[in-house]
Formats: sequence, structure tokens, C-alpha cells
Amino acid sequence: MKDLGLSYTEVKESSRTELLGLLKGLSNYNTVHAFDGYTSDDISELAKKNPSIRGDYASTQAMKAKYGFGKKQPQSFKELIK
Repeated sequence: MKDLGLSYTEVKESSRTELLGLLKGLSNYNTVHAFDGYTSDDISELAKKNPSIRGDYASTQAMKAKYGFGKKQPQSFKELIK
């Protein structure tokens, strides 16, 4: 629970549902940001030595697409309603 920044007392006072939600959120965060700073070419080079990296990268990209990372944010209200 150190990664979540919770003390032992806070963990004991939290419900199981809250803790599971926090752990799922932390897992999603780690998955989405696992390859930050790497380009597709970097991943290709790394995958030559360790092929499982390609699958991990694909799951990261799928999660980013699912949650809308990388989409251009509207700059004005007019763009938002288009």
C-alpha cells in the first residue's frame, strides 16, 4: 500500500471495496504509463531481445485508446459542439 500513500491505519479503516478500487486504479495507471517516453521504434528494438514487450505495449495502447488518451482536446466551445 506504500504506492498508494496509505498508512496502516487508513488501510484498516477502509472497506475492501475501496481498497480493491484503489488497487485497480493503480494497476490501470501503471499500465497506461508503463511505456511513457518510448517511441514505436524503441519498442521494436526492445522486442527483439524480449518478445513479451510487444504484447505489453499493445495492452498499453489498447487501454490508452479505451480511455481516450492522445485525443486532441477542444480549444473552444465551438469545437466542442461540432
